[in-house]
Amino acid sequence: MIKNPSHPKKNNLKTRDCKFTKAGFEYIDYKDADTLKRFINDQGKILPRRVTGNSANFQRQLSKAVRRARFMGLIPYVAENIR
Repeated sequence: MIKNPSHPKKNNLKTRDCKFTKAGFEYIDYKDADTLKRFINDQGKILPRRVTGNSANFQRQLSKAVRRARFMGLIPYVAENIR
């Protein structure tokens, strides 16, 4: 079987470092709305782990913190332009 050298490799993805681990976070606080807004897109959805580069542990903490902040009214559920 002849391999096609022009075929791109699947494992060529750039690995991203977790921003929370680099900054020395131990826990993501739901009251820190400015930090949470960086991980939400313009529609108000939580960005996935493959986009942000967060570790699995911090991605779970992030999603929980965003949901709590939404419930408390610190950040909106949807963007203004969609309402």
